[in-house]
Amino acid sequence: METIWLTGAEWLAVLRIGLGLWWLESWRHKDKRDWFERGTGIAWAAGVAGKHRWPLVKNGFNKVVQPRPKVMAYVVVYAELALGLGLIVGFLTPVALLGGLLLNLLYLVLMIHDWAERGQNGMMALISFVALFAMAWQTWSLDSAIGLF
Repeated sequence: METIWLTGAEWLAVLRIGLGLWWLESWRHKDKRDWFERGTGIAWAAGVAGKHRWPLVKNGFNKVVQPRPKVMAYVVVYAELALGLGLIVGFLTPVALLGGLLLNLLYLVLMIHDWAERGQNGMMALISFVALFAMAWQTWSLDSAIGLF
């Protein structure tokens, strides 16, 4: 099938790289001092989880995140950086796509009341799903160049 300008595999690579840039922007715009020293990101999430309509979300947050806010702040911030870089250069791409999909689904469940966040996270999860099952690492990726996947 003919496509405009690029092949289907190249368009998938563009989609993968665009998703990586989205994750990189999510990392870039965070005030790291606020996240790491003041804990504002985790404190905000605790407020959202505390008012969540599903008890599972509140209980899960209280058991997993609340006891270790500093560690979780680093996990969130550097997971977004790793996802962005991995998707942009196409290194361990299936792992990055699956990790991004799971992180977006967690964000979706946590922020079920926020329409704007649901839209962004829903689209990112959809792109991850499509790129994963379409094997978007086959073109323009380190994975392809070194024969990793």
